[in-house]
Amino acid sequence: MSMISGIQGQLLEVTVVSCNKLKDTEWISRQDPYVCLEYGSTKFRTRTCTDGGKNPTFQEKFVFTLIEGLREINVVVWNSNTISYDDFIGSGKIQLHKVLSQGYDDTAWPIQTKIGRHAGEVRLIMHYANANKPATSYAPSAPPYAAPQPQAPMYSVPPPHLASYPPAAAYQTPSPYPAYPPHSVAYPPTPYPPPQTTAYPPAYPPPSAYPPVSYPPPSQDYSYPPGPYQGTYPPRPY
Repeated sequence: MSMISGIQGQLLEVTVVSCNKLKDTEWISRQDPYVCLEYGSTKFRTRTCTDGGKNPTFQEKFVFTLIEGLREINVVVWNSNTISYDDFIGSGKIQLHKVLSQGYDDTAWPIQTKIGRHAGEVRLIMHYANANKPATSYAPSAPPYAAPQPQAPMYSVPPPHLASYPPAAAYQTPSPYPAYPPHSVAYPPTPYPPPQTTAYPPAYPPPSAYPPVSYPPPSQDYSYPPGPYQGTYPPRPY
């Protein structure tokens, strides 16, 4: 109870949203409901929802000044009549413990007839800005989450972190590649001499190395007998 003490003079906002499944007091036409709220000596009344029937809608907000020790609101729903007295539909009590401790309450409160029968529901949304429970339960936890803020400089200065590595110029300059000996020098040339054409002897002597032609000139044919064979054949008999 201590966490909802000290409410004297504080403000409580109460919004009458709607009514659900009200008792119907009309036989012929649709009823015209309205809602009355009473807290201490303060009384408020909503507008009349003409032809609202069993499910009228209001959406009207009222502000109460809280009284220490008084933690309930009386609610009464009536049906408006133009000729006769207004018809009583139902009444009930709204408990304020939840809204005073948590700061918010959205509930459909039941109402009853004079003989205790169910007469429908009244939906109210209540706000209390000075609720102590959320403030006392979350305030201590705020500093621990604010403490990690000094860690921000650790992540906000990435350039010095990169300075711990060797200078980037050592990797960016293309000079390291020419600095190494040529690829041909990297392998010893002695085991395998280079394939030079002058190192091998000529497989065949050059054309000038051959001796002069020893064969007789093609114009004279000395391998065959001389021409006497041309006239040795006898003449033909006919």
